[in-house]
Amino acid sequence: MRKLFTIVLLAFLAIEASAQSDPNMGIIPAPVSVKKNSGTFKLDKTVVLISNEPKNSRMADLLNAFVTTKGGFALREVKSESANEKAIILTSEGADQMPAEGYKINITDKKITITGKEAGLFYAVQSIMQLMPEKQNNEILVPAAEINDYPRFKYRGLHLDVSRHFFPVALVKKYIDVMSQYKLNNFHWHLTDDQGWRLEIKKYPKLTSVGGSRNGTIIGHHPGVGTDNKEYKGFYTQDEVKEVLAYAAARFINVVPEIELPGHASAAIAAYPELSCFPERDTFIDPKTPWSGSRKGKQVQQQFGVFDDVFVPNDNTFKFLENVLDEVIALFPSKYIHIGGDECPKEYWKQSEFCQKLIKKLNLKDEHGLQSYFIQRIEKHVNKRGRSVIGWDEILEGGLAPNATVMSWRGTEGGIAAAKQNHDVIMTPNAGGLYFDHKQSNSPDEPTNIGGFAPYTSSYAYDPMPKELNADQQKYVIGVQANLWTEYIQTPVKVEYMIIPRVFSLAEIAWSQAERKDLKNFSEQRLPLHLARLDKSETNYWVPAPIGLNEKVLNGENFNLELKAPVEGSKIYYTLDLTRPSINGNLYTNGVKVIVPKGEKRILKTVVITPSGKQSVVTETILNNGAADVKAK
Repeated sequence: MRKLFTIVLLAFLAIEASAQSDPNMGIIPAPVSVKKNSGTFKLDKTVVLISNEPKNSRMADLLNAFVTTKGGFALREVKSESANEKAIILTSEGADQMPAEGYKINITDKKITITGKEAGLFYAVQSIMQLMPEKQNNEILVPAAEINDYPRFKYRGLHLDVSRHFFPVALVKKYIDVMSQYKLNNFHWHLTDDQGWRLEIKKYPKLTSVGGSRNGTIIGHHPGVGTDNKEYKGFYTQDEVKEVLAYAAARFINVVPEIELPGHASAAIAAYPELSCFPERDTFIDPKTPWSGSRKGKQVQQQFGVFDDVFVPNDNTFKFLENVLDEVIALFPSKYIHIGGDECPKEYWKQSEFCQKLIKKLNLKDEHGLQSYFIQRIEKHVNKRGRSVIGWDEILEGGLAPNATVMSWRGTEGGIAAAKQNHDVIMTPNAGGLYFDHKQSNSPDEPTNIGGFAPYTSSYAYDPMPKELNADQQKYVIGVQANLWTEYIQTPVKVEYMIIPRVFSLAEIAWSQAERKDLKNFSEQRLPLHLARLDKSETNYWVPAPIGLNEKVLNGENFNLELKAPVEGSKIYYTLDLTRPSINGNLYTNGVKVIVPKGEKRILKTVVITPSGKQSVVTETILNNGAADVKAK
């Protein structure tokens, strides 16, 4: 179906052996239950594909295309079973009794029966494609098993910021491919922010002609060392958005648009200064900052961060936002419209005579109350259009809008508070390993990033269900989401690098039952298999460090280090002479034995190189035997 499944048709016995011994049969995210049985189903060109329900024909085409790529043969499609033919059967019979999005797969030596409806059947096909081993002797031997599966959470989201850096439709589609193949179902499209307005609004063309441009971009690691002084621009036409929406819908993914308000509004205000508390001001951030910008009809500033300019809460602004949201609602079928609400600056509201009078007129306590008024007024408009709003957890400040769903990003506290107020919650804490713009290791080899530390193991360890909630309150936690902010992510290949393999961890905590999580199985059996498949495609990813490597200080005299390749078919190279490891270094084969003299240390440096030539970051492990310059850990 996709490049992710364009697999070189070779027999990798090590991969097959790993999948055969895996209790989850290589499937990510782990199913609710897998019961392995004796025997195998021999998939070859004599097998027929049965889908006698027209609504399932697309799933049959998807599976047949995969078999054609993987096996080198297409399956003959027929309408009914024959006693003498081996068959793969796609059916929705009995699926009404399954949980939402659930499915079953029953594999015997005679047939494979795949049961589910709509999204459930689609996810079943994804699972059957994942569990298929490589072809041998013109056939694929699929182990007999019974698989029962359904999701833990109904909202399983992944976010993409296209304001800070803009990405083409092709990348957005590939993003959706990855999501759908791993059973994520909500794509949060962050379309507007201070650094760029990326969505065509026909009633307000300057939002993209002015607000869609900036006159430079920060360079260097956070917080940056200056700008490149190059114009940066880009936006999606409404026709392009419709193309993405149709693509996502075909893969059972809902697209949640985000239109930021009342803060993060500099791009909109650059285009329409009358939306500001102080439209007469020429600059809207500190003029002493070397990369500050200008407002009146000029390009939006390029510095990353949070700025004081904010929408003025007058009737003109609300009419503008209502018109914008009406176009968004007409375009996007999503039940949810994300309205931001985070990091709203209050300084200009404090300085504004109009805002202060409005606070008194409405009998509000302070500017936080004014923000709540702003959000609630917008929510009423969205609700009148039959939709619901999602906001970041700052919308709790000053009082929560009556029907709002809260995304808890500053920690878990906002989500807990909202659930206790009987509001739906999506957990996405920035300290839970769910901010994919954070670095994936502490190696200096990591590309430019915003900082933080979120390896895939941290994402995997996070449980979206707060223990502080009782059973009744837990029902309001409807899901989990990871976010990719792109201040320091400029290219599609870097997007892929930052989300993979962390997106696999996200998929498992969003879909799999908590008791099914098993980091050892995930990282040592299933992840190496999936990364090996990716390695044969045109998809970039972060290559993990060797399995079994301890990057802390190890104390002692005799060391016997056992490592394992984190990607099937990859090789580990190492050095002990302080040089950078490469293919010119030592090839790891069967353990590393090191004797360190008393009072000395050795530094083991490793790198993983995959069959396609992708490399991990270089890792270092200090082997210490009482050296004076090493602190014991």
